[in-house]
Amino acid sequence: MPTKKPNTARLDSIVAEANKNAAQREAGYRERALQIYPWVCGRCTREFTRTNLQQLTVHHRDHNHNNNPPDGSNWELLCLYCHDNEHSRYLEADRYGTSIQNNTPAKAATHNPFADLKSLLKKSSD
Repeated sequence: MPTKKPNTARLDSIVAEANKNAAQREAGYRERALQIYPWVCGRCTREFTRTNLQQLTVHHRDHNHNNNPPDGSNWELLCLYCHDNEHSRYLEADRYGTSIQNNTPAKAATHNPFADLKSLLKKSSD
C-alpha cells in the first residue's frame, strides 16, 4: 500500500520567501557597511579590494541580524575566517558555560597534569 506524501508546497514557499527577505536585508546593510567602513577585516586587518571583496562579511556585534542602525554602530567588517571564529566563540561559550566578555570559565579546572612530575622524572633517571 503506497504511503501518501505530505504536501510541502506551502512550507517550500514560506522558506523561499524567508530566504528572499534575508537576502534583501543582507544586501541592504552589507552595501551600507561597505560604504561606511574601510575594506579591512576588523580582527586580522587583512585588506580587501574589489577582486576579493566577497570574502569580507558584515558581523552584527549583538548577533541580532535585524538590528541595523543607519550609522552602522552594530556592524563590523570581518573576513570569512574571523567571522567564523567569532561565531564559534559564542557557540563554545554557550556549550561550555564561559563568558565571552572576560573569557573566564564558569568552572575552574581541578586536574593538574604535572602534579607528580618530580617523582616520575626521578624514577626515569634511576
